[in-house]
Amino acid sequence: MSSTILHLSGLTPSLTKPGLEPIKEPVHSGDGVKAEERKIPFLVALGERVRSLRARRGMTRKALAVAADVSERHLANLEYGVGNASILVLLQVAGALQCSLGELIGDVTTSSPEWLLIRELLEQRDEATLQRVRISIGEMLGTGGGNAGHSPRVALVGLRGAGKSTLGLMLADDLGFPFIELSREIEKFAGCSTAEIQALYGMNAYRRYERRALEEAIQIYPEAVIATPGGLVSDAATFNQLLAHCTTVWLHADPEDHMKRVTAQGDLRPMAASKEAMEDLRGILTGRAAFYSKAQFKLDTSAQPLAPTFLALREIVRKVLQLPA
Repeated sequence: MSSTILHLSGLTPSLTKPGLEPIKEPVHSGDGVKAEERKIPFLVALGERVRSLRARRGMTRKALAVAADVSERHLANLEYGVGNASILVLLQVAGALQCSLGELIGDVTTSSPEWLLIRELLEQRDEATLQRVRISIGEMLGTGGGNAGHSPRVALVGLRGAGKSTLGLMLADDLGFPFIELSREIEKFAGCSTAEIQALYGMNAYRRYERRALEEAIQIYPEAVIATPGGLVSDAATFNQLLAHCTTVWLHADPEDHMKRVTAQGDLRPMAASKEAMEDLRGILTGRAAFYSKAQFKLDTSAQPLAPTFLALREIVRKVLQLPA
């Protein structure tokens, strides 16, 4: 198999012999600094992992080069952090080392022998088994991870337009619990709107505010109905917190109803910039459905009008909290 290597400035390959392209020695760049002195930390770490894995397998560099169908010079540059290899070459090297691409590039679940052994035990397991393992680990570590089935802290999850705010407020009034709109709490922490947080500081900052808002809500309110942002499930740590400390209900609706309700609210984020808004919405719903489904209960808010939908939600929650119907 021929190999394609992309190189840093000053490392230009000859293409006369595909699969065995010789690489020139590092040269001075325009600013007088040798390319080898401007190594990129990620590439250096990648090279160290390749050497470590090669040593673990008991392979010489020459043997690995032959097994991966990569020139030995290319492999040397990769190991010393001066060769920026294409993804296809990394796949070849990973295959020759009998490891996953994740292990080669630094996946945290491959960072120690224990991680690797745990990962191997979990590979090929079905979703039900993985869920039991996740809950057991959370209980062992005291960090939760399972559904708090009888928690009087009720969290509604689902895509925007599912009815979390409307039904959540109705449920809170019925139960006599505080109603927490988590998006508003995030804005209080940040001192600006959620849109401004993302525009000014980025999504990572928004997720930090989101986690902080949820943690504070959990600490302050032993009883509450919490309407969560649709994207909260995107952050595994925050979603684990929610599952561990709240009774969770997934409110879901048909994509057409989601779009209709969001349009009525005058808010098309994150579909506003797309000419294919419905397609985008369907994609978001599909991508998050597997996470929403981890909620303890599920309620279709498109199946019937608001009043009977609320009564169905009320019945679910009052039953699990062992309250009078």
